[in-house]
Amino acid sequence: MTTTTDAAARGERFAALHRSGCFLLPNAWDAGSARLLASLGPAALATTSAGAAWTLGKQDSAMDRAEALANARAILVETDLPVSADFEDGFGPAPEACAATVRAAIEAGLAGCTIEDTTRDAAAPIHGFDAAVARVRAAVAAVREKGRPFVLTARAENFLHGRPDLEDTIRRLVAFAEAGADCLYAPALPDLEAIRRVVAAVAPKPVNVLIGPRAGLVPMADLAAAGVRRVSLGGALARAAYGQALDLTRALLGGDLPRMAAVMPHAAVNGAMRPPG
Repeated sequence: MTTTTDAAARGERFAALHRSGCFLLPNAWDAGSARLLASLGPAALATTSAGAAWTLGKQDSAMDRAEALANARAILVETDLPVSADFEDGFGPAPEACAATVRAAIEAGLAGCTIEDTTRDAAAPIHGFDAAVARVRAAVAAVREKGRPFVLTARAENFLHGRPDLEDTIRRLVAFAEAGADCLYAPALPDLEAIRRVVAAVAPKPVNVLIGPRAGLVPMADLAAAGVRRVSLGGALARAAYGQALDLTRALLGGDLPRMAAVMPHAAVNGAMRPPG
């Protein structure tokens, strides 16, 4: 169980990472993947709503708050790194729901979390501007109420939901920053120029970028030069793991036995896991 002192230390370490430079934030989807990723020495980890949901046999955005918190707690137990959680829409449309989610995140010992401006309504996937800002404002108030180092990341999701409106995305991110969000994030921006515009608009607040804008992968060095502070992977690592499992099984079903030679050795995975006792 994460102690208050430990949680505060992790929170301060995570906040410090956002003050200068650019760091990679790999997204673990369960306890085992967290241990494996942590063994490579990243500065921090994040969860992934998609990867976590898939471990339960559910689609992305189908988890509730309790399930997402359980996944985050399982990851926290397995690493002493700061962990930020992908808490989707805050698990409810009302500002009070976002505040409750943030309080629960802090109480669990997380170093940060994200809150999106999504609705879980396919017909109208993005909250109106005023409602989106009110939700972030409530989340910020919950952080300040707890008085513990905690990085609240506010996400503008237009580009993931068929609304490629950069001006509205920037307007939202600026408003989220003014409402007190610590970090700003707009997944799936089209290209490096759009990333530069977002960084400039919300400066000096740090910006998280999802690796690989739609125009194609951009080297970390170029993202750093553009002023990006944090680069996350979303569900990409979970997709890679599931994709490898499917590819190998498909090959084996077709009689392609040599493909097994590419599989990571048992000892390499097992050695990163918690020993008996």
